[in-house]
Amino acid sequence: MQTFSEQLRAGCEADWRAATEHRFVTELANDSISDADYARYLILDYAFLDILVAHVGRAVTTAPGMIEKRPYAGFLGVLTGDEDDYFLRSFAAMGVSEDDWRQPFDHAVVRGFREIMLGAPNATYAEVLAALLPVEWVYLTWAKSVADHAPARFYLKEWIDLHTDPGFEEFVMWMAAEMDRIGPALSDVERTSVKNIFDRAVELEVAFFDAAYET
Repeated sequence: MQTFSEQLRAGCEADWRAATEHRFVTELANDSISDADYARYLILDYAFLDILVAHVGRAVTTAPGMIEKRPYAGFLGVLTGDEDDYFLRSFAAMGVSEDDWRQPFDHAVVRGFREIMLGAPNATYAEVLAALLPVEWVYLTWAKSVADHAPARFYLKEWIDLHTDPGFEEFVMWMAAEMDRIGPALSDVERTSVKNIFDRAVELEVAFFDAAYET
């Protein structure tokens, strides 16, 4: 019998596969993605990072107790530490100017993530988790699928390494377990809301990878 998190994942199987098996993943792993396409992706993802940090802060705030708050707080440290450092080193290596990566980006996919993560000021813990879990779970899934690849460009290899780190996997699986823990107590209305948010997040992940190839 599937757990609640497994049901959510299975419910968006087409988009899940489209994200985790995207052309972007293949080209990154094979070291064949152009720097122009990867820089375009990374600039968008850096804009998303600001949204993600604020959203994980909401997870800390809405989580029911200190036991639940602690993993989110730890993840905030990763995002504002190792991951932020990765972005800055990668931009420098690819010659992306500070003006380019600092400017705000009004892109549809960034607006979409802002809406599901920060658009509802009274979002419940379950709804906050519903937006965060699929985003990180998609990355864990695709990264593990190419973990045996070692692209020559450090910024490609490190992007895989960041998302196959044992600590990251433990955090993602803990979030899935959290969803399984709280799922049975949700009302039908709440479960529908959680499903809609989860589905939308995975749909946006596909759009995010697509955006790397927009010119």
